[in-house]
Amino acid sequence: MNSVAAELLRLLTVRGETLAVAESLTGGLVAAELTAVPGASVVFRGSVTAYATDLKRDLLGVDGTLLDTRGAVDPQVAEQMAAGVRKALGADWGLATTGVAGPDPQDGQPVGTVFVAVAGPFEEVSDELGGEKVASLRLNGDRAEIRMESVRSVLALLLEQLAGEQTGNERAQDTEQNGGT
Repeated sequence: MNSVAAELLRLLTVRGETLAVAESLTGGLVAAELTAVPGASVVFRGSVTAYATDLKRDLLGVDGTLLDTRGAVDPQVAEQMAAGVRKALGADWGLATTGVAGPDPQDGQPVGTVFVAVAGPFEEVSDELGGEKVASLRLNGDRAEIRMESVRSVLALLLEQLAGEQTGNERAQDTEQNGGT
């Protein structure tokens, strides 16, 4: 997995952009994966491990009514966590993980229900999500496997976003170089 983190950090470095992470079920594993890469400090601003629901509200700005009505395991909570950590830590990009690693269900959600989110300076902002993108996951395995797959998934979500933007930018530059055809 470290190669995904290394590629992600390389792309952010090239772009001159920074990253912050908000974690719940992963409990700091995303930050650990990123900081295992030499030179991560160039782009990685920091992380907030908001395991308790009140910390999601108080530190990350997640809507309290949303937390009260839907619980912490919700796609909108993941979106707001990513946006909140991006703002709180002054980063270009924010990542978030929330879900149920087990052994028991939580907030009416079964074990393996995970939401990972990215917030950032998207070129084409979706009307539905604002500046966030969320992936809903249904993972199998034990607690450790669910947590590690959540780490892999959130890093891959941002890597896909960055690669997509890079490809789009390259297409735009190629069009300009070829006389706009």
